[in-house]
Amino acid sequence: MRWIAHLDMDAFYASVELLRYPELRGLPVVVGGGRGHQPIMQPDGTRRFATLRDYVGRGVATTATYEARALGIHSASGLMKAAALAPDAILLPTDFDEYRRYSHLFKSAVAEVAPQIEDRGIDEIYIDLTDVRGVQMGSGDDPHAGVRAVARDIKARVRAATGLSCSIGVTPNKLLSKLCSDLEKPDGLTILTEADIPTRIWPLPAKRINGIGPKTDARLEALGIRTIGDLAAADPQWLVEHFGANYGAWLHEAAHGIDDRPVVTYSEPKSLSRETTFERDLHAKRDRAELSGIFTDLCERLAADLRAKGYRAKTVAVKLRYEDFKTVTRELTLPAPTDNAQEIRLGAGLCLKRVPLDQRLRLLGVRAGNLCKTGEYSELTAEEPREPLPLFAEID
Repeated sequence: MRWIAHLDMDAFYASVELLRYPELRGLPVVVGGGRGHQPIMQPDGTRRFATLRDYVGRGVATTATYEARALGIHSASGLMKAAALAPDAILLPTDFDEYRRYSHLFKSAVAEVAPQIEDRGIDEIYIDLTDVRGVQMGSGDDPHAGVRAVARDIKARVRAATGLSCSIGVTPNKLLSKLCSDLEKPDGLTILTEADIPTRIWPLPAKRINGIGPKTDARLEALGIRTIGDLAAADPQWLVEHFGANYGAWLHEAAHGIDDRPVVTYSEPKSLSRETTFERDLHAKRDRAELSGIFTDLCERLAADLRAKGYRAKTVAVKLRYEDFKTVTRELTLPAPTDNAQEIRLGAGLCLKRVPLDQRLRLLGVRAGNLCKTGEYSELTAEEPREPLPLFAEID
């Protein structure tokens, strides 16, 4: 039998922070915003933490502890709105370098047991358990005893490597496993087969299916479909008439737990990017020095990401979001693939020349695209001198 697991770390960023600040366990904690609210060590050896009450800015919550979620604060919540819900909640800055370190630790721990892993982000993976030793074993009392034991072993190894808990869903496919990993959070383990779909899956809201977003959910609600069971009972042709041939057919299959996608153990990234949302809106002219520093930092971080992953970029792009939330992007093809921060900044600077800079900005981002492995261009870069990019003029 095919067994696919979806492993999702529990409140990952917040949980990493609680390892660093164990005195915050059991309290509502929100991670997000800039670096200006670092904890301060006091003379008596205790730390003073910022609270949402003191926050002023445009930032959003990256994550929150379960205690904060119980108060209505979730990922992507605006911090000012979150402050109205829980003014005394602790506010911590994000530390992505630390989160990436813990991400590597938990994935390495899983790979010791089950190497067939599909990386889906910093805090979640799919795992093909089908051929892992012992998975197919069962007993009279528990036909899934083997896969249950392996899943528990994975959870124990993740906790030993990181000190963190995770939740795992194990089913015959990725779609069902993604659903199930969320059913018993935190520190959950859910195992089911197709026979369990009517009792465990169909009562859930239709929006719980990964691939049904808010707009589709609203359309389904308007059509009288609220649960996955309602969707499963709908006539396939009726779904096609309302949602189109491809998506309508997919909705029917998803509601019945049908998903043949394999676990993809490796795929080349199409692009890498770095972006930041400002604490306050910045003007391209009046805040020129501050913007220039942020811009340089983004390009340097992006270049470091490229070198760390062994890629060079053939294109570079910028992303700007204005105070009215309008977003624009501009892209430039480089004379030769690069992982050099100065060359990325030069190219991104030329992209900036092609966008209006007469409004205040909420967000600035830089993206490296059309990636190639560094070694693929070693001969070209050694034998042919690169054409220098035009000199970058500061934002004006």
